[in-house]
Order: sequence, then C-alpha cells, then structure tokens
Amino acid sequence: MKWLADRGLAVNAIDIVTAPPSAATLRQLHQRSGLPLARFFNTSGESYRNGRFKERLATMSDAEAYAALAADGKLIKRPLVDAGDTVLVGFKPDAWATALAR
Repeated sequence: MKWLADRGLAVNAIDIVTAPPSAATLRQLHQRSGLPLARFFNTSGESYRNGRFKERLATMSDAEAYAALAADGKLIKRPLVDAGDTVLVGFKPDAWATALAR
C-alpha cells in the first residue's frame, strides 16, 4: 500500500482474507496474469500447509484450485493487484514498477 501511495497510485483495497474473490474472479485474474496458477497460492501460510496443497496442487484441476482459493482467502498470495490490463501477485518492486509505469 505504501509503495503504491508513494507513487500516487489510487487503491481500492479489499481484505481478501475476510472477503476472498469468487472462483470466477480468480479464474479471470489468473488468465489475465499470464502466471502459473500455483503462483496464486500463499505457500508460506498455515492454510497451505494444513491443506497439504504442496502435494495436492499437481493433481488438482484448475476449477478445484479456484474453489479452494475462493473458500479460504489465507490461501491467496498477497498482495493481489488487479490493475486492469495487469494482474500482480506478490510484492516484487521491480516488476511492479515496470507493470505500473505511467
């Protein structure tokens, strides 16, 4: 949030832990991101470990993965930024600077 604010970029923040995006929204974000679906998972979180997603992801369908992410916002890698034509997952300053350059 601070990084975005320091660059004068407006933010509509949504707490995805308490209000995770729907499976359909996650599918759209994933498709626009160009990233592997596994990148949307918070691999360091308790939900990921307790749900044994490290083992399960390889055999899950995309629909099952979207449903799991939508059911538990703690599974979603944060921050998740929908910038219209760009979707960013996780904070990487160089990638953000390139993607959000004005």
